[in-house]
Amino acid sequence: MPLSAQNLVGGYHQIAIIKDVNLDLRSGEWLSLVGANGSGKSTLLKLLSRILQPEQGQVLLDGKSIHSQPSMAIAQKLAILPQQQLIPSGITVKQLVSLGRTPHQPWWQWELDTLGQEIVEQALVQTKLTQFSDRSVSELSGGERQRAFLAMALAQAPKVLLLDEPTTYLDLRYQLELLELLKDLNLNHGLTIITVLHEINLAARYSDRIALVKKGEIMAIALPKEVLTAELLRSCFEIEVAILETPVGIQICAISPYKSPILTTNI
Repeated sequence: MPLSAQNLVGGYHQIAIIKDVNLDLRSGEWLSLVGANGSGKSTLLKLLSRILQPEQGQVLLDGKSIHSQPSMAIAQKLAILPQQQLIPSGITVKQLVSLGRTPHQPWWQWELDTLGQEIVEQALVQTKLTQFSDRSVSELSGGERQRAFLAMALAQAPKVLLLDEPTTYLDLRYQLELLELLKDLNLNHGLTIITVLHEINLAARYSDRIALVKKGEIMAIALPKEVLTAELLRSCFEIEVAILETPVGIQICAISPYKSPILTTNI
């Protein structure tokens, strides 16, 4: 297993958001974390990526504790694309993407080697940003900026890529283009992926497995058709749904909020 969590507990300011999570990410799979707002999806991703220190349990990367390995060694294997990114002042797209090669270079080496340059160019082509390579990142649209940070993550050449709501700032076309790119990297280049996705239907369409997260716990994890059932979605999201068979697999149509039956007692 390239990445796994064992009895993971953690959160913020000693308040446990994630509670005793066990998770095994299979090599070459795409796993999506899905749940209502505040369910702990992003917190779990931060724990898995070492951004947050767990209160209990451990995260293993290639069988070794992620907190016992040097940062550079972790960054050579694992990359994360968070929801919010800090943009260095005045940096161009190509310079930003080149930062992804930092874990693979000695600290005294400023210029990219030939392999590094090729990987950066490939990341720009994959994300359709070649024409923007000399433009300042601050001048990009929200969608273009998201693709630039994805290109930087790809330039790390990671084995595992974690993405927190990667489609947030993208219109429908670019959402599909981004996810199709990730699927190509997943299927044809062996990239193992975890995404936090707000849109259930995108998760159903692209993921190998889905984990439903509720109140900091994984309530179900399996194939999309096994997880996205009316009963589980009612429990997780408190909605009534219709499940549709489509050319891209099952899709979910939300019908109404779920209303608990009113209990009556006989006097």
